[in-house]
Amino acid sequence: MTFYLQPYPHLHSMPRRWVRMAEQNLEHRLAANVRDEDEAFVLTALVPGLKAEDLTINILEDVVTVEGEFKQDENEYLLCELPSGNFRRSLRLPAAVNADKAEAKITDGVLTLRLPKAESARPKKIKIVAK
Repeated sequence: MTFYLQPYPHLHSMPRRWVRMAEQNLEHRLAANVRDEDEAFVLTALVPGLKAEDLTINILEDVVTVEGEFKQDENEYLLCELPSGNFRRSLRLPAAVNADKAEAKITDGVLTLRLPKAESARPKKIKIVAK
């Protein structure tokens, strides 16, 4: 048995609509998680296919910004959901961080930022003296 797509003309135009819908959302929103640990914030973000040199990370007090670009190719797809184009994501953290000690790495398409809290933002323990 052979199936033909001709009896369903709407299927022929569907890929073009998908592409148009993707083009309407030109700016990709970087998916990220932020965890609060005792000494630092840990941010993880999905950056499939990107290398360290493809990203720019800026930290100013309590705001971390990740910028980059997912490369676009000229292929025509039936369905195109992978991110493409420029992105910029700024996140305000609950406290200031020490930018000089921040660490970043990319493993298997996941960016991990370890952002040590500024000394003024870390909890202080006070010794109680009984008299």
